[in-house]
Amino acid sequence: MTRRGWLLFGAMCLIWGIPYLLIKVAVRHLAPADLVFARTAIGTVLLLPIALGRGQIRSLLTKWRPLLMYSLVEIAIAWLLLSDAETRISSSLSGLLVAAVPLVGVVIVRASGTQDRLTGPRLLGLFMGLAGVGAVLGFDLGHITVGSMLEMAVVVCCYALGPQILARRLSDLPSLGVVSGSLLICTVLYAPAAIAERPTHLPSLTVIGAVFALGVICTAIAFLVFFALIAEVGAVRATVITYINPAVAVALGVALLHEHFTFGIGFGFALVLGGSILAVHSGRSARSGPRGSTEPVSAEAPVTGS
Repeated sequence: MTRRGWLLFGAMCLIWGIPYLLIKVAVRHLAPADLVFARTAIGTVLLLPIALGRGQIRSLLTKWRPLLMYSLVEIAIAWLLLSDAETRISSSLSGLLVAAVPLVGVVIVRASGTQDRLTGPRLLGLFMGLAGVGAVLGFDLGHITVGSMLEMAVVVCCYALGPQILARRLSDLPSLGVVSGSLLICTVLYAPAAIAERPTHLPSLTVIGAVFALGVICTAIAFLVFFALIAEVGAVRATVITYINPAVAVALGVALLHEHFTFGIGFGFALVLGGSILAVHSGRSARSGPRGSTEPVSAEAPVTGS
């Protein structure tokens, strides 16, 4: 990769590794619906004018149904449940569990009949990933609740299903237009709930800073950097950030929030990471053609972060 490619890659590993920490800080004083509304609203304000200026919004009207479905699955439901789950579990644990997204993605693609058969290495990867999640839940059972785990399971499924909707129903639309439109839809959807659950007093500067960082850095800037990364190194290489983001989330949670780094987290993450790499990359050609921000993101690439 070029030096610019490495810089963009490193930036994305950090940018989409810190949302878990910021969400944990924000939900201490904000309702999850308020947080999702604030994040999508900030992202909309910053990205929508760019998409409009590039003429990438009008074409969305012809496919508003799949766009609405994508917005609900990838942002509205996933971000709300992730935020709510982090009111009861650590940011490092939530980041680790999201690392299972590639595993679920492989299962979804295989079930749809559009993927090559599951080879031995891919099956091994799936079982390794499942064992990794089991290790986390088994060793750290005292730190989690059934409700939070069910929410995280839905989040993982949503993050795995969203790119499939994007690839099959929205593949001819520009990525920045789709993301901007999705953020706008979710902002409108969450406005009533955010008004009803608005805080009775002004949150602390720490919470306000976390919310703005989520909206500006982890949403608006993240997408622009991510599209630049795809254009520089290709969609397949860009997916590698999926495996590094959870490690960043765990490191930040332990270092800044004093969360416990347990044997279950360490052992489980190693299994999930290894399993994801085997399941997703085994037997697949290393395509790395450039893709500009006016082209849709591949289904193999994460498209909304966390």
